[in-house]
Amino acid sequence: MIRRISAALLALGLATAAFAQAAWTDAEVRKVDAKTGKITLKHGEIKNLDMPPMTMVFTAKDKALLEGVKAGDHVQFAADKDAAGEYVLTAIQQKK
Repeated sequence: MIRRISAALLALGLATAAFAQAAWTDAEVRKVDAKTGKITLKHGEIKNLDMPPMTMVFTAKDKALLEGVKAGDHVQFAADKDAAGEYVLTAIQQKK
């Protein structure tokens, strides 16, 4: 039982470390469509997706991520591919 608990704690620690090291990318918000959960970003290189800088539309993993975000904002965001191979916005924050 102690081994199982230790393994679970190790896995949790690794997951937390991975989240803390999320691949944040700088971007400028061009458009937000909160109704459809889509955001258009002019972004820098997205290293974890091997994607060069460009302007493109992402679907937010959760529409709540787009609350308070508006065109013209300078942000940092994280994106990934979902099971269907679509690019999704997984996190976003105002650039500091």
